Amino acid sequence: MLGTANVSDIFPPIAALDLQGLRRRMTNLFAIMYRHFDDQVALRRRSREAGEAPKKDVLDTVLDKDGEWKQEGSQLSHDVMRALLSDLYGAGASTTAALIEWGMVDLLQNPEVMRKVKEELATVLGDKPLMEESDIARLPYLQVVVKEILRLRMVVPLVPRKAEADIEVNGYRIPKGTNVILNAWAINRSVDAWSDPDKFVPERFIGGETKNFQLGQDFDMIPFGLGRRICPGMPLAQKLIPLILGTLLHRFEWELPAEVKEAGIDMTEKCGVVLSLVTPLTAIPREI
Repeated sequence: MLGTANVSDIFPPIAALDLQGLRRRMTNLFAIMYRHFDDQVALRRRSREAGEAPKKDVLDTVLDKDGEWKQEGSQLSHDVMRALLSDLYGAGASTTAALIEWGMVDLLQNPEVMRKVKEELATVLGDKPLMEESDIARLPYLQVVVKEILRLRMVVPLVPRKAEADIEVNGYRIPKGTNVILNAWAINRSVDAWSDPDKFVPERFIGGETKNFQLGQDFDMIPFGLGRRICPGMPLAQKLIPLILGTLLHRFEWELPAEVKEAGIDMTEKCGVVLSLVTPLTAIPREI
C-alpha cells in the first residue's frame, strides 16, 4: 500500500478528505503493528527482569537505553522506539520477501542450480528437519546463489545523496548541492565487471572474476550501498535470505503449475516500495 499513488500528494489541499481511504487504512495497520511491538517489548522486559540471558539484538540494544528515556528532556521515548522498530521491521520484511520471491523465480527457471543447492543441503544437513543460522557457513554454494540473487535483483533503489562541495568525477562536474542518485541496477549488471551480466550464474562467485569479492566492500556490486551509510539491514539479509531459501528447498520439492510451465513465468515487473512481480509467483510445494 505504501507504493500506491496518492491523489493527496498531487493536490495537498484535499488531503484531509482522504478520498482513497489510504490514511484510514494505514492508521489501522500501524495500530496492529504497534500492538505487536508493545507485546514484544513487554515480553522482553519481563525476561530481563527475570534474569534471563540477553539476546543481544536490536530490541535489547534499545531497552538498554531505558534509563535515558526517563530523564527529563530526553529525546528518547516509547514513540521513538516504536518508530525505530517500525522502520527496521517494515524495510526488512518487504525487501526480504521480494528477494525470496525473485530468488525462487531464478531457481525455478534454473533447475540445475536448484539441484546443486538441494544436493548441498542434503549432504550438509542430512536428516536434520530444520535449517539453522549456524548451518549457513557450511553451505558455500547456497551462499553464492544468494549473492547472485542480490546482484541480479535490485528490489529497492539506493538512498540519494547530496554533494557537499563542487567535485569532478571522470570529467563530469557535479556542483555543490546536487542530488546524486546511483544506478545500482546498472552497476550490478555492468559488462565491464561481469561476464554475461543478465544471466543467473552463481558460479561466477566461485573463484575466477570474483575470487575475493566481498559484499559492502567492492564497487562492482552494491545492493546495500557502501561506506558509513551502508544499509544496516545487510547482516540481517545475509542471514535471513539463505536461511529461508535453504529451508524451502530442504523441506520441499517445487514445481510450477501446468499453465505456468506452458506459458512461462510472467517476468513483468511492478514498481512500488519494492520491485516485485506484477503476477505473483505461483509454485507447488511437495513435502520431502
